[in-house]
Parts: sequence; C-alpha cells; structure tokens
Amino acid sequence: QVQLVESGGGLVQPGGSLRLSCEASGFIFSTYVMAWYRQAPGKQRELVARITNGGVTTYKVSVVKDRFTISRDNTHNRVYLQMNSLKPEDTAVYYCNAAGKSLYWGQGTQVTVSS
Repeated sequence: QVQLVESGGGLVQPGGSLRLSCEASGFIFSTYVMAWYRQAPGKQRELVARITNGGVTTYKVSVVKDRFTISRDNTHNRVYLQMNSLKPEDTAVYYCNAAGKSLYWGQGTQVTVSS
C-alpha cells in the first residue's frame, strides 16, 4: 500500500522556520520525482519545490525566493522542505507528491504563519 505521510507543520510566528518531512512507502522511492505543493484557502494548489531522483532541485521562485530548501534521503525514503523566514502568505496546507510510474499524494500538513 502506497503511503506518503507528511509531518512537521504547525503554527509559527512570521520570520520563523519549519521543517516539513514526508515519509514514503509502498513504491520505489528512489525512482520517483518528489515535490511539495501547497494550497491556501480559496486558492488552487501550487507547486513549491521539486527534486528529481538524482537530487536536481527546482523551485517556484515567486513562492520560495531563496527561503525554502527541498532535499531527499533515498536511504530512508524521505523528502524534506526546510522553510525559513516564513510569512503569513505561506499559510497553507502543504502536500507531498510523488511522480513517476504513478502519481501519489499525501494527506497534507497544515502550516500557519501568524503572530
């Protein structure tokens, strides 16, 4: 059974940091492109960052602007999103995504940036 389980979300003050984690199981993790998406209330889901199975990263610059870093651990089947200098507009549900032979989504983790 395929699972993508996100963790690490929560409430943080503006300027703070969070590290999201996604643990994958049920498929060959090292062969999949992994990504983080987010969806704010009333808005469409959008790509935040993507990392290939070889570790090449791409970011949605308008979103990230050098504040976020995506990484992966193929040994432990995990992908991470380090988020720094968080802003209220980063408030959203963050989803882990796996793209390869099939497409998988996690259930999401809430990130709220508020004072």
